[in-house]
Amino acid sequence: MVTLTDAAVSTLERVLAKSGGAAAGLRIAVTDGGCAGMKYQMGLEAAAGDDDAVLSFGPVTIFVDAGSQPYLDGVVVDFVEGIEGAGFKFDNPNATGSCGCGKSFSAGGAGGSCSTASSGCGPSSATH
Repeated sequence: MVTLTDAAVSTLERVLAKSGGAAAGLRIAVTDGGCAGMKYQMGLEAAAGDDDAVLSFGPVTIFVDAGSQPYLDGVVVDFVEGIEGAGFKFDNPNATGSCGCGKSFSAGGAGGSCSTASSGCGPSSATH
């Protein structure tokens, strides 16, 4: 399913520690939206949902809901730092297209059109 790089695990371990124990893990989900049709969402969660896949990466636990699982199969999540900032980057083998910003994608022919004027997409950052 999802794989986290060492950099992503290290960053998430720090984020979870700052939650003071309020978060049991990180939810990674795919929802409709973005200029290419689908977008990634990440957020801290207190507990897994009933239909979640629960993935452990040492001290970091990831929750993925059943609806997102097919879109996240084989995804590698990295944390990158560069001139343009820092953030999480998704390498998704299921994506058949993406917007220039890398924040939304299409899979299996689903998706919209990228408009930099309306969505804030552009050739800059590909991180979240």
